[in-house]
Amino acid sequence: MNRSLHPPKIASTPLLVSLNIQRRVIGALVMREILDRWGRHNIGFLWLFFEPMIFTLAVAALWSFSKMGHGSTIPIVAFALTGYSAVLLWRNMPNRCVRAVQPNHTLMHHRNIKLMDIYGARLLLEASGATISFMLLSLLFIGMGWMKLPEDTLKVVFGWLLLAWFGCSLAILIGSLSERFEIVHILWHPISYILFPLSGAAFAVSALPEKAQQAVLLLPMVHGVELIREGYFGSQYHAHYDIAYMAGVTLVMTLFGMAQLRYVSRHIVA
Repeated sequence: MNRSLHPPKIASTPLLVSLNIQRRVIGALVMREILDRWGRHNIGFLWLFFEPMIFTLAVAALWSFSKMGHGSTIPIVAFALTGYSAVLLWRNMPNRCVRAVQPNHTLMHHRNIKLMDIYGARLLLEASGATISFMLLSLLFIGMGWMKLPEDTLKVVFGWLLLAWFGCSLAILIGSLSERFEIVHILWHPISYILFPLSGAAFAVSALPEKAQQAVLLLPMVHGVELIREGYFGSQYHAHYDIAYMAGVTLVMTLFGMAQLRYVSRHIVA
């Protein structure tokens, strides 16, 4: 009996087909976001991580020249890098998801493009930019002798991933609510400015009075910043954090955000 010389094709499962479609959709949306935001002129998409790098460098330089204190014996440049890079990771995510439906409404007439895909592409870009900036600046400062290698790299990575999860859940929640209630869009920007100095970027929790410590530790992102700094500086830094608390709050935000996203997808986008 004659047999084909070609090996039999393995049938793709529905899950693999769906994942491949999802990958292509997210990839196309990411490219569209890059072209819309930065275009093909000058350095183009390199602004994705140059922008947070410039901000962090400016803050570190300001602190160094003004001799500002931060309540810790850690070098100012290293302290600024770990704090402000972490803030840029979670703070920029909601800004990109607020009122994201209107400029992308026509795209969602395509069967395979959903609101979550729009959010996912934007969140992926923001997380990638902040992460690349953080890594490049760390390598630069370590090479220049301004800071040392992290004492516990896994702890730094874990803290960074926790903050990224927090930023994504906050972005989906704020973004979805902003499509339902105009007041959310109006209030989020001043709230984000208020949260900036309270997020742990410019101070060590251990340097605050006890009552102030209890107050700032109600904010989940402070725990992530403290965890990253402990991973970097180890015994030099007395960190205050509760991973279970941060993960619990973030999980609740994620579930509530996904519920709001489902409502918006069904009643507003459709």
